[in-house]
Amino acid sequence: MLSRLSAATIAPAAEYLALARHTLKRLLEAPALLDRICIERKPGAYTRNLIYGDDRITVYAIVWAAGSQTSIHDHHCSCCFGVLSGAIRETWYETVDANHAVPTKNFVRETGHIAGMLPSGPNLHKMTNDAADEAISIHIYGYASETRPSSIDCEYLLSDQRNA
Repeated sequence: MLSRLSAATIAPAAEYLALARHTLKRLLEAPALLDRICIERKPGAYTRNLIYGDDRITVYAIVWAAGSQTSIHDHHCSCCFGVLSGAIRETWYETVDANHAVPTKNFVRETGHIAGMLPSGPNLHKMTNDAADEAISIHIYGYASETRPSSIDCEYLLSDQRNA
């Protein structure tokens, strides 16, 4: 299933995203797949646990401890994710300059939610676990984890400005 998705990275964007969503749906329906990997957890932080990686895609199970969050960031590659358990707040942002961004929308992504973004954007966001319990999500990124440390392209600071 994941090797088929990897091969589809050269397909047209809409076709790749449809297959990525289908793959995430199947992964969310099979939570026992996590029983085969050592899941790392860190209090107050999120942890990426490699499920699969090749020269085109990297798949992580991300464990979100209570209160954990990412930076405000965008991606250099496609970014597709599905919520396996719990809920994650995703905040979308718009840039106001090269280093700062303002929030534009908030969404609570609950168990079963699936999303997909291409690097052409918009894909500037921040992920937060506001709950008292951990959440777990599965992320499929369009890059080789052996060649880059993460899917993050740029990180931004929160601006106090508001777009007019």
